[in-house]
Amino acid sequence: MKLFVRDLTVIDASYLCPQRGMVGESWILDVVMSGELNEMSMVLDFSRVKKQIKQLVDQYVDHRLLIPSVSAAIQTVATKADYMTVDLVSDQHAIHLHSPEQAFCFIDTDAITIESVTAYVQQLLLGHLPSNVQGLEITLRHEKIDGAFYHYSHGLKKHDGNCQRIAHGHRSPVELVVNGQRNAELEQQWAQRWHDIYLGSQEDVISVNELTLSSAANINDDTHYGFRYTAPQGEFELAIAKSVTEILATDTTVELLASYIAEQIKPQLTATDRLDVFAYEGVGKGAMVSIG
Repeated sequence: MKLFVRDLTVIDASYLCPQRGMVGESWILDVVMSGELNEMSMVLDFSRVKKQIKQLVDQYVDHRLLIPSVSAAIQTVATKADYMTVDLVSDQHAIHLHSPEQAFCFIDTDAITIESVTAYVQQLLLGHLPSNVQGLEITLRHEKIDGAFYHYSHGLKKHDGNCQRIAHGHRSPVELVVNGQRNAELEQQWAQRWHDIYLGSQEDVISVNELTLSSAANINDDTHYGFRYTAPQGEFELAIAKSVTEILATDTTVELLASYIAEQIKPQLTATDRLDVFAYEGVGKGAMVSIG
């Protein structure tokens, strides 16, 4: 007998890639389990499986920075108790972090892909299911998006949950409606502008020389932004290239991102145009703002 749960949860995370840098992602998780019926004539109660699996995924994968631990481009060093530095140094990118260990997820692979993350999640879950569950199939997939989308990473220091981690992200569609009609040209402009972007807040910017980074961080303020903030989970530090970063005067909640996009587009419109911005935070959730 098989039990399936589609759209069980969404993993919103970022990962490090030598070619693309820091990449925000959103993967939908589907699960199929096989086994013998228990005393309730079930393989497993739906409410129980959803709670168990979501709890494990949230604890170990979701809202973390996924690190390909055997990549030659990655270096890690433990610092003070429960903290570490993580460095990505490649021909295309130099990204440096110092954060609590719980902000990272290390996967035994040389590249973070949907396949390597699927294998990691499957192995994670195998040891935490009831004995009557004999088989487990995990599928990660992207949301099917009709139109433009971008990958972004950020951190929300005022958040009391895992969103406070300085390097987590999303794969998000953007819908820009002008006078009642979606504007594909404007949407594509934003998809290109925020392709693999890091969105930072101005109040968190400091000199990279003030950050607690490893010796692998051979960078300066001409090329990189430095970010530091303290949140309930600890102190978070990041140095990332200016070429892949956009600085906002506000926090980077999806509500404020929608407002920011609207204000940026407004000068391109006439005084009588109406603009509706639908900004997404991953899959199926977001904020909308209307002007005009």
